[in-house]
Formats: sequence, C-alpha cells, structure tokens
Amino acid sequence: MKDNKAKFKEGTLYLANGTEFNGYIPDWLDGSFDGEVVFNTGMTGYPEALTDPSYSGQILTFTYPLLGNYGVAEQSTWESPKIQVAGVVLHELFLNPEHHASQSTLLEWLKRENIPVIIGVDTRALTKVIRDHGVLLGAISSKDKAPKKFIDPNKEHLVKKASTKKIETYGTGKLKIIAVDCGIKMNIINNFLNFPVTVKRVPFDYDYTNDDYDGLFISNGPGDPAVCTETIATLAKALKKNPNKPIFGICLGSQILGLAIGAKTYKLPFGHRGQNQPVIDTQTQKAYLTSQNHGYAVNEKTLPKDWLVSFRHLNDNTVAGITHKSGLYEAVQYHPEACPGPEDANYLFKKFIDLVAKTKNQKKRDA
Repeated sequence: MKDNKAKFKEGTLYLANGTEFNGYIPDWLDGSFDGEVVFNTGMTGYPEALTDPSYSGQILTFTYPLLGNYGVAEQSTWESPKIQVAGVVLHELFLNPEHHASQSTLLEWLKRENIPVIIGVDTRALTKVIRDHGVLLGAISSKDKAPKKFIDPNKEHLVKKASTKKIETYGTGKLKIIAVDCGIKMNIINNFLNFPVTVKRVPFDYDYTNDDYDGLFISNGPGDPAVCTETIATLAKALKKNPNKPIFGICLGSQILGLAIGAKTYKLPFGHRGQNQPVIDTQTQKAYLTSQNHGYAVNEKTLPKDWLVSFRHLNDNTVAGITHKSGLYEAVQYHPEACPGPEDANYLFKKFIDLVAKTKNQKKRDA
C-alpha cells in the first residue's frame, strides 16, 4: 500500500476449520462480518465482480495479488447498482489509482458502502486451504475477536434478496423476452439489447406462464438453487403449458432448469470463479475459455433421458451446460456475457434470439 490518509489496524480472517489469516482492516471497520469464503482467479474486473449479485453472502478472495490500481469508474461496467459481496480479502491494495476514468479509490468505494475488507493476507495460501478443504464459512474481524459461531448464508433465500421487486422493461423490439431475475447481471440485459427485443425483467417468484412472450430467460443468482422453490415450480409449469417457447439459462438459471425437469443439484467443493475457466462443447469438441461464478452444479446422472450434457468443465469434468434433444431449451453454467472477457461464448445470445425468431415465425406459418 502506498502512503495515504487511510488508517489501518490489525485484523484477522477467521475460518470455520480453525485456520486464521492475519492482516489489516480499515480503522472505520468495527465488529465481525460473516460469509462463505470463496476465491476468484480473475486478473482484472474487480468492479464487475464486486457488484455481481451471484456473490451475495460471500467473502470474496482475489487471488491476483494487487487490486485497486485503476480505481473505480462510473457505473457503466457494474453488474448492479451496489457492491454485493459480504466482504473482501486482498493481498495488496493500491491507494493511489492511475486511470483517467477513476472517480474514487477501491477503499473509498468499500467504505462508502460499508463493505468489510482485510488487506495483507497471503491470498494464495488461503486459496490452497479452500482447495484442500472446500469453501469455508468465515468472518472478518478485529484481531483476537474470533466469532463464537459462523453463519451459513446458503441457508438463506439469497435470490429473494438479490431479485428485483418490480417488473421492468428494456428495449422496444418485436421479440418479447421474459427475463426471470434471480440476481441478473446488467451485462446480460445489455447483450440482449443488441438484438430487436423487448426484455421484460420479472421477480424470481413471478408467474409469467399466462404472459405473452416469445422466449424465456432464467438468470444467474446467488446461493443454493434448491431454495428457489417458487422459481423452479413456475418454470416447470411453463415447460408444460408453453412447450414450444425457447428457454435459455445462465449459471443459476442452468441449475434452476435442471431442478425444474427433475434433475438434482449438488454443491461443488470450491466452485468455479474467474475469467479463465475452460469448457468443451460435447458435440463439436471445440473448447472455450469462459467466465464463471458458481458453487453448485447439475448432477449429470439425474438428467432425464431426453436431456444432454452440452458442455463440460475441462478442469473437473462437471456439467457446464445442458440442452434438450429438441433444441428448444438450453442452459450453460458459465457467463457468455462476460465483462471483462473472455467473450468466446458470446455467440449463445445470437443463437437463442435466432431460435426465438424462428419459432415465432413458424407459429405464424402454422396459424
């Protein structure tokens, strides 16, 4: 850290397995702050990561050793209007950013939104602990003030907190897309608006089955997908009532779709989080680098016979995408809208919109 007016005091990251990592916390931070400790391997894009609703309830560890060097710019690249993480763990924090678009330092932004942060932690050693033991509950606190118990955020209905509370509409195109907001990233909506669509963003528990729509999108979001009983039930209802409407899901949306068709999900040991996660298309055998942020996955063995694994994660062979044999329903476990990249899988938006247009035109011809 460079010299700055900011003042720090000794602090500790406590893990539920008894491991402790000492560091420094800002003098304005008081108390103990719980969360699920996870790590992100991205080398850039901390404003996007911090504002991603999928990180709700989690203490985010950045494996890249230096953050804050380009400060914080306006909201144009943010995934939501505020910081979503429960806490931040860093090795080194740059307090004098050097970028023409910077409007504040990373520390100033965290202070403004009262987000706990601990600096000076050996984040690579911490990552090794998580990789050995799996994700751990933890708390950022003052030194020698270990919490009496650790709170598991995944037992909460995190999607309920992350979802919009009202219906919002974007665009004026002829193709009508309903986007079920489980904690949707703004870059997903921005990608849809590259096409002639009208996006109707609805709350996670909204029943859209009687609405007029041409395509259905299920978004990313935080926490355990099995908690989202309302979202799962409505999607299962839509699959029966409107079987000819194309469906596309991203991240949690993939898990929700899996649960809606009767498959099971499970928690990964430490999840996939970062901008360098390799997947392979099982049909073409083409590999893609993708951005990912999830802690759960669909259990391949529980998929119905008319469903296929469309993508696999090359690091551990887990399911990275599912598709119905009809081609009408597809979901991926990664983020094709990635910002910052990679944008290898960005074509999936066009693929979905083309399918929606084709299906709508076919319905008109049949009528």
